[in-house]
Amino acid sequence: MAKKVVASLQKGGGKEHTKVIKMVKTDKGSYSFKEEVVHNDKVKDWFAKN
Repeated sequence: MAKKVVASLQKGGGKEHTKVIKMVKTDKGSYSFKEEVVHNDKVKDWFAKN
């Protein structure tokens, strides 16, 4: 399925976006991951916000 996502993002304006993944510690002490596709200009803002 990941191949479909990558292929579809490379058509048109997809190269202007980046998939960002951040590891977040939960209240129970375990870790979970937040992932999102954001515009290249907004990557640093996304990491600062989350």
